[in-house]
Amino acid sequence: MDVDAEGDTFELNVNGAPTEQPPSVSSFSKEQEIEKLRTSGSMTQSISEIARVKNLNRLQIGKHEVESWYFSPYPKEYAHLPVLYLCEFCLSFFPSPFMLSRHRQRCNLLHPPGNEIYRHEDISFFEIDGKRQLTWCRNLSLLSKCFLDHKTLYYDVTPFMYYVMSKRDSAGCHIIGYFSKEKESADNYNVACILTLPQHQRHGYGKLLIEFSYELSKKEGKLGSPEKPLSDLGLLGYRAYWAEVIVELLINTSDELSIDDIAQKTSITHADIMNTCTTLQLFKHYKGQHIICLSDAVLERHEKTRNKRRRQIYPEHLIWKPPVFTRDQLRFY
Repeated sequence: MDVDAEGDTFELNVNGAPTEQPPSVSSFSKEQEIEKLRTSGSMTQSISEIARVKNLNRLQIGKHEVESWYFSPYPKEYAHLPVLYLCEFCLSFFPSPFMLSRHRQRCNLLHPPGNEIYRHEDISFFEIDGKRQLTWCRNLSLLSKCFLDHKTLYYDVTPFMYYVMSKRDSAGCHIIGYFSKEKESADNYNVACILTLPQHQRHGYGKLLIEFSYELSKKEGKLGSPEKPLSDLGLLGYRAYWAEVIVELLINTSDELSIDDIAQKTSITHADIMNTCTTLQLFKHYKGQHIICLSDAVLERHEKTRNKRRRQIYPEHLIWKPPVFTRDQLRFY
């Protein structure tokens, strides 16, 4: 899981699985949460995958040329080329710029092949069913594997929905990043894999992807948490988002709020809220019970982060209903 770590971050830990009831402060263990973070999740990398050597040097995506970070299972004949050329709209890959230019003369795709569910200014989100757009989603997974070292489900895309963020101009909708989501998650994960492409990092798009995933959870009426393990950049992105949202809610609410109240208003799980509040040292012991209290240092840091923020999601521009799948549609094997 990879997002761009933009802005100030807080030193938080994250929990493995969401819980139905908020855990008590005394039972909370940072060590247990870190262990869950690095070892749980259905998409954890196997030992044999970790040992594989990077097989691509650079990728040309539209007008951007980026260096590959990790191994990705592209066909053997494309391995170790100086540059692999990708169509930025259909994500097909070619060994030479001449073959890519011939393809572009025939390819009429100018945006991700799904339903546009959000549009504000020059940012759009598209919802794509992995079962309906098999080839495109596999190409997306192959591309993202170049920048993720801990995910292995790059071929089996049918159990997932993909939410792709793009930037619009006169030439079309150019992919910035995406997150995938299981059609049916037993653990109520709202993100399976998340990535901002390297050429678009450090612009706040990672936090925008995270915020959008929680807006979908609010529409579903569920609490959500990202699937583990998280990459280092992914962890930084979620740390910053949780801290910003929780502190902002506490600042703007005059009434007393419990952990459950915060969870219902933000769709963040109780465990992730506990983690954030504990690490930010928001819990104070008062008259035999724990209360949430914002310190001057937390408020000052939050103000700096808020002043740096460039973009945000506007829920009124989201036109979306949670997809409903039958038992047959959820039979992938």
